[in-house]
Amino acid sequence: MDATFLMNNLWIIVCTILVLLMQGGFILLEAGSTRMKNAGHIAGKTVFTVGIVSMVFWALGYGLIYGEGNGFIGFSNFFYGDATTMGEGLAGSTDFLFQLAFAAIAMTIAFGGFAERAKLVAYVIFAILFSILVYPVIAHWIWGGGWLGEHGKQDFAGSTVVHLTGAMAALAATIILKPRIGKYNKDGSSNEIAGHNQVFTALGVLLLWVGWFGFNAGSTFGVADAFFGYVALNTQLAAGAGAIGAMLMVWAVTGKADVPTTLNGALAGLVAITASCAFVEPWAAVLIGLIGGGIVFFSMRFFDKRRIDDPIFALSVHGVVGVWGTLSNGLFATPELASVGRPGLFYGGGLEQLWVQTLGVVSSGLYAFIVSFIILKIMDKAMGGLRVSEEEEIMGLDLSEHGGYGYPENLTPPQKKKSGA
Repeated sequence: MDATFLMNNLWIIVCTILVLLMQGGFILLEAGSTRMKNAGHIAGKTVFTVGIVSMVFWALGYGLIYGEGNGFIGFSNFFYGDATTMGEGLAGSTDFLFQLAFAAIAMTIAFGGFAERAKLVAYVIFAILFSILVYPVIAHWIWGGGWLGEHGKQDFAGSTVVHLTGAMAALAATIILKPRIGKYNKDGSSNEIAGHNQVFTALGVLLLWVGWFGFNAGSTFGVADAFFGYVALNTQLAAGAGAIGAMLMVWAVTGKADVPTTLNGALAGLVAITASCAFVEPWAAVLIGLIGGGIVFFSMRFFDKRRIDDPIFALSVHGVVGVWGTLSNGLFATPELASVGRPGLFYGGGLEQLWVQTLGVVSSGLYAFIVSFIILKIMDKAMGGLRVSEEEEIMGLDLSEHGGYGYPENLTPPQKKKSGA
């Protein structure tokens, strides 16, 4: 067997494992950012929905993205499993697993909008429908030979495909579910509902940061020219700059170096560089991450003032910053690195690439939001509501949806009232 072929496949399997381990980062991030009474639910539903996405992606998702079809959708390779398939210098099964891990990340981002108030059955049904009707369509448009790819849309590892798509679904869910009990007062002011473990949140961010090397550097799909090292370099610089940018911004505005904002800044830097990590120079990666960190601070305040309750800031970190990251290609992509599309505005490419990036953001964002909103509205009507009852929300989803607390020694279940003899 050719050594390069073997190394390519080994590299992508390692990256697949790194991307799957990002789910552990999301568990710690979401659990630490929310209340103790929902921690077990967050861990359990994350693992469970990765299982659902795996089944749907195998049966339909991969074929809808990469199957033969038209500019809108693919129509072949369903129930994937041909051991002889080859593509992009990889065994087909290797490529399949890597792509599956990305689909699962988009799903987990979308569920950020469900946090602390949605019924478990809503997660189950939406995981199936999102994995058929939303994610594969946008992935096909950009990565599967669809119409945006033909326009030269640059999205190396998924600022649009994964992060913006997931965030738009989260926005639809957040609007329909409405704010958590106690989040907003009648006069419109908001109350902080603090997460129960800031250390968990920080560990979650660090785990995501490490996993992002599989996400971005793995998207090189090979080791022959060692270009993955350059992509990893840009990824690291943007993440560091994002954390610094967010901390300096919140410190300057509020007088306190708020830890959750700093952590979200690191994630913002990672999201921002995801689209452009292979197309820009290191100085631009620093600037892209730094601006991403600043944007996330103002975006978090923007949504809160508009009474849009986003418990883990998925809309800001993955949505707003995902837009910035995608557009940054149209500014900073260099002629030497722009293997897809054209160079950016600052490298003599004019406005053409910026227009293509804008078209991609608007069309993908609108599609993901509108289709997700319609799906969730239909589910809302059919299920008698996506949200648990007020009593169940106060009790916590650990107990109401799963029958036991994630921290049983620290929480006491409410006592049932004794009935009469």
